[in-house]
Amino acid sequence: MIELDLSLLDEEILEKHFSGLYNGHGASSIPGGQSAANRALNDLDIKGYAANRSEVLPVHSRGASVLSPYIRHNLLTLRQVWDRVEGAPQKDREKFRDELLWQEYARHLYARVGKRMFAALRFEPAGNDQGDGWNRQMHCIDMVVSELEEDGWLVNQTRMWLASHWSVRSGMDWRLGQERMYRELIDGSRAANLLGWQWTVGAGTGKPYGFARWQVEKRAPGICMRCPLNKACPIQEFPEEQILERVERDSLVEQDPNPKRTAGPMTAIKLAEPEVVLLTIDSLGDSDPALVANPELPVVFVFNETALKELQLSSKRLHFYLQTLKDLAQRRKLRVYLGSPYRYAEEVPVAVTFAPVPSFSKFKKIAELHPYPWLVTPHAGSVRSFSAWREKLPKIR
Repeated sequence: MIELDLSLLDEEILEKHFSGLYNGHGASSIPGGQSAANRALNDLDIKGYAANRSEVLPVHSRGASVLSPYIRHNLLTLRQVWDRVEGAPQKDREKFRDELLWQEYARHLYARVGKRMFAALRFEPAGNDQGDGWNRQMHCIDMVVSELEEDGWLVNQTRMWLASHWSVRSGMDWRLGQERMYRELIDGSRAANLLGWQWTVGAGTGKPYGFARWQVEKRAPGICMRCPLNKACPIQEFPEEQILERVERDSLVEQDPNPKRTAGPMTAIKLAEPEVVLLTIDSLGDSDPALVANPELPVVFVFNETALKELQLSSKRLHFYLQTLKDLAQRRKLRVYLGSPYRYAEEVPVAVTFAPVPSFSKFKKIAELHPYPWLVTPHAGSVRSFSAWREKLPKIR
C-alpha cells in the first residue's frame, strides 16, 4: 500500500506512482471536484434543453448539461439535480428528468444483473473482434473520436454515432467498442455505457440505431463539406435493415427475487466502531452518506491498483479523480493510497457507502455500511426496457 503525496502536481503523482496503470496524457477541460460540481449545478440552465440536447456543432449550440461526470461519481446525486430544475420550463424539465431517470434505470439494471450486462440482453448482433470499428477517414468520426480521446467526454448524440458506426456499420463486436469508449470517458460508468451500447446496436431492442449522413448534416452542419469522403460518403444512406438473432432472456431481467440485495441497505448498519470513512469511485461527493454520518473521522481513498492495471483508463479519468480528492482534502483530513481498497477494509475498520456494482461484493469486512443515494428504490418488476421499468416506479416527489 503506497500513500500518495497530494501536494505534488497531478502529473508528478501519475509519473511517480501510476506508471503502466493508465493510457494517454493530459486532463479533461471538465474539472473534477465538489467545488466544480457545485458551480456547474449552480450555473445549470436547461431552457431549450428539449430542442438542443442532441446538437453537436457548433459547440456553443449544444444543450447538454455536462453534469454527467459529477453525477456518475455522486459528486452530484440524481436527487440534487432533479430538484435543481424544478422551476424550469415544463417541456425542458420533463425531457431533462427523463434523462436522469435513464441514468437511474441503468444503475438499477446493472445492480440487478451485474456482469451479465456484458452479454446481449435480448438480441445478438454479429460481431468481428479484429480491427478498428471507427473509420477515421470520415471527418465526422475522426472529430468525435478525437474529442473522446482529447477531452474524455461526448454529447449523447455522438456516443450513438460511434456505437452505431462500430457495430452496425463496421460489423465489429459491440463489447470491444464499449470497452474502448469506457476507458476514455471521465463519466465512464459500466451501467450507463453498457446500456447505451446495448440499445444503440440493437442488443437490447432488436432495432439498431441507423447512423447515416443526414444525422451528421442535421446535428453538425457544415462538417460533411470538409470531409475527404464527401463525394463518396460510406454512410450516405441508411444501413440495410438487420435481423438480429434473439437470445434467451435472463430471468433476472423480468423479475428480481431479492430486490433488497439489489438496493442495498435502506438504513445504516453498524457492526463495529469505524476508524475512517472509506470513499469509493461510485461515491466521492461531500454528500456521501458515510462521510456525512461521520464528520469527525478521517477519510481514505484507495486507488485499486489491480483494476487500474487491467483497465488502462485514460489519464483524463485519473486527473479527474486526483482533482476531486485534492478538492476534498481542503475540507476533510484525507489520505490517499494506491493498493487494494478491499484489503484496506479488512485491516482498518471502515465506514463506507454501498455501491450498486458487482465489485462491491469484494468487501468482506465493513464496520459501518451506509445506504446508496438512490433517486428511486429498485423494484422487483421487469427491467426489460426503460418503459417497463418506469411503469413500476412510484411517483417521484
